[in-house]
Amino acid sequence: MSVEKEHFQQIQKLVRWLTVTVVVFLIVTVVFVVYQHTSDQVIEPNFDSKIIVDPSKVQGAPSSELGHRSKFDSPKRIATYATASRTPLEDLQGTITPSDLHFERHHAGIPEIDPAQHELLIHGLVEKPIRLKLSDLKKYPSVSRICFIECSGNFRYGKREMTPGEVCGLTSQSEWTGVLLSTILRDLGVKPEAKWLLAEGADGALMARSVPLQEALTEAIIAYGQNGEAIRPAQGYPMRLVIPGFEGNTQIKWLRRIEVTDEPVMTREETSKYTEKVKDGKIRMMSFVMDARSIVTYPAYPKKIEKGWQELRGIAWSGRGKVTKVLVSVDNGKTWQEAHLQGPVLEKAHTAFKYMWNWDGKPTRVLSKAIDETGYEQPTYNQLVEARESRGGYHFNPVVGWDIEKSGEVYLADIKDI
Repeated sequence: MSVEKEHFQQIQKLVRWLTVTVVVFLIVTVVFVVYQHTSDQVIEPNFDSKIIVDPSKVQGAPSSELGHRSKFDSPKRIATYATASRTPLEDLQGTITPSDLHFERHHAGIPEIDPAQHELLIHGLVEKPIRLKLSDLKKYPSVSRICFIECSGNFRYGKREMTPGEVCGLTSQSEWTGVLLSTILRDLGVKPEAKWLLAEGADGALMARSVPLQEALTEAIIAYGQNGEAIRPAQGYPMRLVIPGFEGNTQIKWLRRIEVTDEPVMTREETSKYTEKVKDGKIRMMSFVMDARSIVTYPAYPKKIEKGWQELRGIAWSGRGKVTKVLVSVDNGKTWQEAHLQGPVLEKAHTAFKYMWNWDGKPTRVLSKAIDETGYEQPTYNQLVEARESRGGYHFNPVVGWDIEKSGEVYLADIKDI
């Protein structure tokens, strides 16, 4: 073989080797670039070797017909028994309760009602009785009102491991939209002897309550909307009565009948139920208005805090009007400071309060009490027991406290020791 031929073969081998090398390099480069642009994982070497998701490296989810919560944040109501579930007050952001977290209370389950078939009958001491479908109701001028609704039996205690929602989570706040009852009754003509009305629901219990006509004409709403959408079934779809400041059982859900009367009807729910003991063996009836109340929602069980500055947070409310002041104590009631009320402060509405506190790491107890525009001050449990000779039941609104242990763990304080 000639020297020229051997040299030519060597050059061919070198060219083939270079070609293969270039092709491999290009393939590796393309794969690396594609991986960089499509991979949803990056390594964070500055911290540790854990692989984490980098959302900036992937295409996000498309738009959809209905929104949903993040899978990393999924608060739920606290189901205490078959006829009630409580709002997780400790998980809320702000003062409006998401509709699906609004507390439930019913006496015969949640009915399924077709709004096309449902009718509201208004009769009794009116000049022109009427039957209204939902479509008829929506022809009247509408109003919207932010207010809380609270079950009159909204108080539980008995163990240290209880959250704010477990203690008093039978209260929620929504923006309610509907028609003022006064608008409809003015159109129908109320007879002079009328003093009361009976509201009745379409649930299996035929829940019914008597309400003073004067108060109903002032603020009552026949509501069909809640937080910008139709009322949820558990809250009375397709329509319910909303009476700001009144106990929840008077605000009849699944409203099907209003009878205007000259006296209270004395239904089961206002005689044997929803009455409370007071002194000297007497029973208080028709105790409609919910008294002023507050609760610290942070720090609270099951949170654990660290030494240093803490933002103490909570909500306060009153069925008598506006909350004018919330006092907080971080030393078991030895001293009290005024918390900041977050505006706007609305009548008969949950009001957020805040107080900056520098915890020194020592065991202590945190308390709050509300004062409303009538001057009413939230009582302690012992004051309620002394006044009523009863240890619980309806319209119990005691000051609630949280014990902060040296470890930073937080537990419900003994209500009888406040």
